[in-house]
Amino acid sequence: MWTPFTSDVDTVHTLRRARNGLSEARTYHHGDLKEALIAEGLSRAREGGPSAVTLREVTRAVGVAPNAAYRHFADRDDLVRTVAGRSQLALARAISDRVANTPPGLGPAEASIERLRRVGLAYIDFAREERGWFELAFFTQDTQANDGIVTLDDEVVAPFRLLMDTLDGMVAAGALDPARRPLAEWACWSSVHGFADIAVHGPVRWQPEPVIDALAAAVVEAAITGVRGTAQPPA
Repeated sequence: MWTPFTSDVDTVHTLRRARNGLSEARTYHHGDLKEALIAEGLSRAREGGPSAVTLREVTRAVGVAPNAAYRHFADRDDLVRTVAGRSQLALARAISDRVANTPPGLGPAEASIERLRRVGLAYIDFAREERGWFELAFFTQDTQANDGIVTLDDEVVAPFRLLMDTLDGMVAAGALDPARRPLAEWACWSSVHGFADIAVHGPVRWQPEPVIDALAAAVVEAAITGVRGTAQPPA
């Protein structure tokens, strides 16, 4: 039987659920909400870059009150950092997949150079194909003093680690003089990231796709030649 009193009780329960961050339509088990917020953040970043990731819009899309996010994230920056980390992992997977498809039959030194080539091209292609994630990937990253290594939450960034490992592999295969190895990752990353940025935001983006492909290949080859100190194939 309906009475004004029962209506007030229902209202109190509704408000209490809202304060607890639970919508009437959807509830989440512990941990599921965090992943749902991250997934929605990734979806929004993919379409609109860093500015699209806001607590209000993400929680609204997931179906919870904005304050529910504070159970898992200190603030908007904390959410963005987490989503940025996932964007970096997506970039790392794209690089790993490209490297894994290095053609068989190459000598060890030649194969190691081809792997570096694929790291660079995969990085640029990711920026072109996943602009929102690329923009977010390093958006909130704080460079910390840690032996010259870029870090995110005190861990080496996954794409950067892949680059370092690839360069180390070139040394082991005899394709890169050990004396030229120190800080070679910075020369490679600066070149490739710089081109990726102007391919996404600069005048290069207006060029036809085949032209951008050719420019990307030229930049990567220049980076390889630069760190090796020679354009000659390994002996």
